[in-house]
Amino acid sequence: MKKKLPYLSYQKSVLEAAIWLSQNGFFGTRRGTGGNVSLRIEDTETLAITPTSKRYDELPADGICIADFNETRLAGDFPPSIEIAMHIAVYRNRSDARAIVHTHQHYASVFSVINRPVPALFEEVCLKIGPRIDIVPFAPAGSAELANQVAEKLQNGACGYIIQNHGALVLGNTMEEALLNTELMEKVCRIYYLALLTGDAITDLPAESTRAFRM
Repeated sequence: MKKKLPYLSYQKSVLEAAIWLSQNGFFGTRRGTGGNVSLRIEDTETLAITPTSKRYDELPADGICIADFNETRLAGDFPPSIEIAMHIAVYRNRSDARAIVHTHQHYASVFSVINRPVPALFEEVCLKIGPRIDIVPFAPAGSAELANQVAEKLQNGACGYIIQNHGALVLGNTMEEALLNTELMEKVCRIYYLALLTGDAITDLPAESTRAFRM
């Protein structure tokens, strides 16, 4: 192990986010360890990321893994999430992404299993995430194939994606923004699901409105 650097503030931020997501059901269960969170360490090719198969409410802050973009562990008591390659792919390809949340949240997962993109529907969702939440094709969890599938989708500039038969991937410029975008994704997925159940026509945002936003 290399000499420990002052990573504790990043580790605390990642752990606090993971606990909040778990407590609020965004990982699919409140007792499981599904989902993962990371934060890029400023001006470095290094990230703080949740460890694999550890309950977040039982984890000390220094249990959060610090690794470089070659997946070499630099600090932390436990190995990184098996999804580390996916997180690194995002940071390599999107300079605006400094925090990443991967969840198994319920309503986004509905659209992951019917393989259906979700329109933004609301201005605040379009502003923060983009006009549409696209589907990343399925690949096994933790695989290089999944990391590559994600990297290919990142060029659309959005901050939220649904991974087929898996869950959701959300980006933010800060951890707070990533958490907000995670909530916004679940909001729009829930409302879209309920609207589809009515059988009535669903109105999307006008094209001129979506062009005014970040894409």
